[in-house]
Amino acid sequence: MRIAIAGAGNVGRAIARELLGNGHQVLLIDKDPKALKLDSVPNAEWLLADACEIAALDQAKLDGCQVLVAATGDDKVNLVASLLGKTEYGVPRVVARVNHPKNEWMFDSSWGIDVSVSTPRIISALVEEAVSIGDVVRLFSFRKGEANLVEITLPDTASCCGKTVGEVELPENAALAAIVRDTHVITPKDHDVFTAGDELLFVASSVAEEKLKSCFI
Repeated sequence: MRIAIAGAGNVGRAIARELLGNGHQVLLIDKDPKALKLDSVPNAEWLLADACEIAALDQAKLDGCQVLVAATGDDKVNLVASLLGKTEYGVPRVVARVNHPKNEWMFDSSWGIDVSVSTPRIISALVEEAVSIGDVVRLFSFRKGEANLVEITLPDTASCCGKTVGEVELPENAALAAIVRDTHVITPKDHDVFTAGDELLFVASSVAEEKLKSCFI
């Protein structure tokens, strides 16, 4: 895939290196000449331009990109670049970085954003996941909460322990994606038995998420 990244700071360059390592073509865009550290990501394309300007995005040939990552340190820039990428160039997938949690509510489809990434929220979720047993913990949201990746760690008292996957009826719009047990990741099958300490990963709607605890705890 060809992927454009608006913002060539530490975050943008780190994303670029990861994507290049996975075999993708990457274009880094930044208006600050000091950010263009070509030697740091030598296999990427670089463009000195403002990602909020149509002329710059024309030059970047954004209509030929399958993904746009808005990764600058300025939420206003990320919102504008995302909106232009989706509405003017029809980029199929737009991912945007949220710098300030108070702005997170704006990072949705109305601004052309398919997935928003808030570092504080992710860190908070990971902390909760590490210490919460018997609670439903939201790890990540897809399409602004239309579907969520959630986790439940089963306590010793969980009502589902000893039952098979096939015996536990999930709420509508919820799917059990994986069971993490000790050092193993298990792809759930109907005959697999739930045991205390299992970490269950679900993809679920917000409504289904609220019902999951009653099914397992």
